[in-house]
Amino acid sequence: MSLDATVVIPGERLSRVALNPDALELLRRLWSRHGPLMFHQSGGCCDGSSPMCFPAGDFLTSAADVLLGVFDISPAGDGSQPIAFWMSAEQFEYWSHTHLTVDVVPGRGSGFSVEAPEGVRFLIRSRLMEIEAPFA
Repeated sequence: MSLDATVVIPGERLSRVALNPDALELLRRLWSRHGPLMFHQSGGCCDGSSPMCFPAGDFLTSAADVLLGVFDISPAGDGSQPIAFWMSAEQFEYWSHTHLTVDVVPGRGSGFSVEAPEGVRFLIRSRLMEIEAPFA
């Protein structure tokens, strides 16, 4: 079962982004090794097309980024382990009518993302929402 991020965009009711169980399990291991984490999805080519996971604060966000949601990856009753999911505003324009799910697949992604040494990489799976205002 997927874990939905909290809704943070004003006026919206539905989560825009989720973690599949494999991504959740990997993030819990990475959190224990690196501490608090964050995601950023840029609109770049190559590795920039994949969601990048960083220690929280290692990637500086700005007004050119949109916070899509925050995951709490803590097991029940273990306190809060928030992971913010950011996307470049330019990329958000293209993907504004999609629901995103963070998955994990074998292979190496970018050396900058914390999962790279694990021999896996994060991947976005998207599905197009079929109504005009899907998240409101």
